[in-house]
Amino acid sequence: MTKIVVFGAGGRAGSRVVAEAARRGHQVTAVVRDPAKYADLERSGVTVVAGDVTDEASVAAVSAGHDAAVSTVFAADADPAQFYTSAAEALVSGLIEGGVGRVVTVGVGTALEAAPGVAVHDTPEFPAEYRGFSVGHSTEIAILGASDLDWAVVTPPPAVLTEGEGTGSYRTGGTSLLPPVEGDFSYADLALALVDEATDGKHHRTVVAVG
Repeated sequence: MTKIVVFGAGGRAGSRVVAEAARRGHQVTAVVRDPAKYADLERSGVTVVAGDVTDEASVAAVSAGHDAAVSTVFAADADPAQFYTSAAEALVSGLIEGGVGRVVTVGVGTALEAAPGVAVHDTPEFPAEYRGFSVGHSTEIAILGASDLDWAVVTPPPAVLTEGEGTGSYRTGGTSLLPPVEGDFSYADLALALVDEATDGKHHRTVVAVG
């Protein structure tokens, strides 16, 4: 059994990570801003707590005693660069203080490479109005890379993920876009990859594309 703390546990990806980790018999702490709003997360093996991923002390307090952390955080009303920078910095400092050595975060698919050394968001055809979010989200990579944590940024395709049960499997790659295949990628299958990396990580201190 692995003790996993999940930040952003109330979101589409985070709630599925909580459910998948609990289904496998792991002990899960689901971190949300207001536990009263997330009674649906409560099940055997899951503890729902209040926390703030952008606050180092909060991260340290909720993560102490865990083996690994998963971050699926998203803030639609915040400046992406400011939010993801603050979250990554607080995660690094807070997890180290809490004694957690492994963290798995969700990356943004448009920051994957479309060609060697060229991110999707840097290609000429990429819509300018979406570039700020992609660049801002990917600030976490450099912050994690400068830390002593064992980390993986699990990055789904640059497309809308689907709801539903998923396929029960996924592909992995590296820092580049995966070759396209028929069918969509789901939040459920992303959760599989995130829990796999948190409990039996095969990718260390790197970005890994999943699809």
